[in-house]
Amino acid sequence: MSNTRQIRTIPVYEQLPRPIWARPERWDEQGSATPWHSHAWGQFSYAAQGILTVQTEHASYVSPPHYGIWVPEGVTHQVVSDGAATMNSLYIESQVLPGVGWDAPFVCVISPLFRELIIRFCQMPALYELASAQERLAMVLLDELQLQERVSLELPMPNDRRIRVLCQQLQAEPAHRWSVEQWGQHIGLSGRSVSRLFVKQTGLTFQQWRQRLRFIYALNLLEQGTVVTEVALRCGYDSVSAFGEAFKKQFGCTPGQFFHH
Repeated sequence: MSNTRQIRTIPVYEQLPRPIWARPERWDEQGSATPWHSHAWGQFSYAAQGILTVQTEHASYVSPPHYGIWVPEGVTHQVVSDGAATMNSLYIESQVLPGVGWDAPFVCVISPLFRELIIRFCQMPALYELASAQERLAMVLLDELQLQERVSLELPMPNDRRIRVLCQQLQAEPAHRWSVEQWGQHIGLSGRSVSRLFVKQTGLTFQQWRQRLRFIYALNLLEQGTVVTEVALRCGYDSVSAFGEAFKKQFGCTPGQFFHH
């Protein structure tokens, strides 16, 4: 993880210049991070290159290339990348959002059509003419955004101090193989209490949370060009085949195919 990330500034607006406003960005291998902040509008960030992580108070959301992250109005967050990345953001006023389901962050797969629409929109002038072809394209973007397939690439964090310590230690060492009972003994709880608190506070079992953490860690390693065998071992799997099978079940492709499909 880079300790010399570029610190990116946040646009300061009381109101967006347009109901849907494009902000394309690119940075090099040193990575980048924003200060913790919130917007008076929603933000959809598409990772055309690299891996983006959006951290909120309650969870981390990961966007590999050709995925995107939605952050609602008023949610305090930080956007982080540990390497080179290209990000196209759409800032969207809440009143123009279609339908429902925009009140919580989510990660989604970007369809080829939506990807091309985002790229095209971000190439046009940000201050586009109202009642123009670009404004019509903006409306199409909204229609397509609500059609994108949502996926489970968020890592919810518990509120309980003891369980949070457990999670932080696993984040530092994803390959750690202690059982839930061993972790319970380590933090002063029974294994049953650990299991109960995980489900209550994250919506995931301990095993599901740890597997999701490992997948997210694996994506970062794969994006850096780490060979699949090493990725499997560093994620706590006994064999490449076991890792590959679990990865394909989650993402629909093998680890070697993920950044090329």
